[in-house]
Amino acid sequence: MSTFQQQLYRDLLSSALALLDRDAPPVSNMANISAFIRFSLPEINWAGFYLLNNGVLMLGPFCGQPACLRIPLGKGVCGTAAAKDQTVVVPDVHAFPGHIACDSASSSEIVIPLHMNGAVIGVLDIDSPVFSRFSDTEKEFFEEIAGALEATIAFDHLQYSLC
Repeated sequence: MSTFQQQLYRDLLSSALALLDRDAPPVSNMANISAFIRFSLPEINWAGFYLLNNGVLMLGPFCGQPACLRIPLGKGVCGTAAAKDQTVVVPDVHAFPGHIACDSASSSEIVIPLHMNGAVIGVLDIDSPVFSRFSDTEKEFFEEIAGALEATIAFDHLQYSLC
């Protein structure tokens, strides 16, 4: 990665973190981060959150086309990332077994688990219409954003029974 790209991602991370407000409702912070990702990075067509509610990932704040409301744990890229508690990068969603196609324009995807008190409570999901869109650099970038969200957002104030 070039020095320019490193600086770009440092600047983007700084801008994303500046949007977070400990005193704001969780949904407001998640909505701002979704819009920031969708409109600040090229070749992104969907960015948003799914939150675990009674064992099912439920659609949270997002920016993009309408999306699936419910994703079972272990199903699709989001359900897999949540069940395995690890970031999942998929260069070609059409080749991913059990992919859930909410937006037919999406070709690649990255999903990062979110935690509260060490337990997975949801995921940050980002889609692209470009194959192999997400590099290791972006994986680190999105994981840093997820970590900042975990440290800032009072997820226990959501209207979900996060478990």
